[in-house]
Amino acid sequence: MAGLVPAISIGAFRCASQAWGGNERGGKHPRIMTQFSLTDDQIAVRDMALAFAAENLAPHALEWDEKKHFPVDVMREAAALGMAAIYTRDDVGGSGMTRFDAALIFEALATGCPAISAYLSIHNMATWMIDRYGSEEQRRHFIPRLATMELIASYCLTEPGSGSDAAALKTKAVRDGDHYVVNGVKQFISGAGVSDIYVTMVRTGAEGPAGISTLVIEKDMPGVSFGAQEKKMGWNAQPTAAVIFEDVRVPVANRLSDEGMGFKIAMSGLDGGRLNIGACSLGGAQAALDKALAYANDRKAFGKRIADLQALQFKLADMATELEAARTFLWRAAASLDAKALDATKLCAMAKRIATDTGFEVANQALQIHGGYGYLADYGIEKIVRDLRVHQILEGTNEIMRLIVARDLVGRGNRP
Repeated sequence: MAGLVPAISIGAFRCASQAWGGNERGGKHPRIMTQFSLTDDQIAVRDMALAFAAENLAPHALEWDEKKHFPVDVMREAAALGMAAIYTRDDVGGSGMTRFDAALIFEALATGCPAISAYLSIHNMATWMIDRYGSEEQRRHFIPRLATMELIASYCLTEPGSGSDAAALKTKAVRDGDHYVVNGVKQFISGAGVSDIYVTMVRTGAEGPAGISTLVIEKDMPGVSFGAQEKKMGWNAQPTAAVIFEDVRVPVANRLSDEGMGFKIAMSGLDGGRLNIGACSLGGAQAALDKALAYANDRKAFGKRIADLQALQFKLADMATELEAARTFLWRAAASLDAKALDATKLCAMAKRIATDTGFEVANQALQIHGGYGYLADYGIEKIVRDLRVHQILEGTNEIMRLIVARDLVGRGNRP
């Protein structure tokens, strides 16, 4: 790598992060920022991620998309800077930072390539689940190698017959002595076939949420196989396929927490996952807006730059305003999750919905500003539009985000 990127890593900011108030298992609430501005340390972390994206992601993003190349080597360079275990505790190699820091980092990385930033967010979520719910033995066995991305992680919740209705999952794990025998299929799994471990939600008990547990299933366990790579609209720089379990014997020692805790683990992971994917949408949209501004200043029509046309100026102003509003709300939600606020789940759902809807709309408008050129792959806009579209579906569809918010409102009634 060239330039400033190697000289600065997230590790350089750990002391500041720890001073903000400890880890996710206790301590003071983190001092995220002053009310409307970032701290100097947060600006430095964001700028480090922006530099990495500009030097290592953006120049290759179109080629990776076209060739469907998964740049594991580049992701390991990001891991060397602390970006593979951002909010995992540092006693096992994590960066020990906050969800707010993670939102800044994933937005910055997505300016270079939303698909790669999104995959790193999934890896971070799976790593955090082991850190938060795993035993000390599990933490020390898995996380040091996940933090360097020597091991790559995937998250397995969705099945062919259960997407939004996650509690209806059918993948079965039957106890047999010191092992579980696992049978079932997980669908739409990012990293499938490449990842080394799969943090998997399985049914160990009765129907419903209480019957779900979490197993760490390893790629080389007999009976693990993968479906064909999916042909997708976007996210072509990361593999997506079904993960198939046929009589896979998984040690009980690979279970995270107790039996029946799986649904709680899944939902707690998704609060942060929703912030992360929202941040990726903001980063992709910001890159699209920047491209649209550059194009508008260069393109001439009717004897003047199109940037001088008031109709276009209004469009650009609205895009920038809506993007900033979504970013500000996502920051608030991230701060609430770090503070373990009672309304954090609701705010994370709100933030995911508004950030992914806004991100896609801003990118789509940026394509419109480019006219026919925006429809061409060479300009990079249509890739951003394709990549951001799925963000409105994964980590819980935006319709489910509305359902989470509505249930909170209805359940609260007239209480303040």
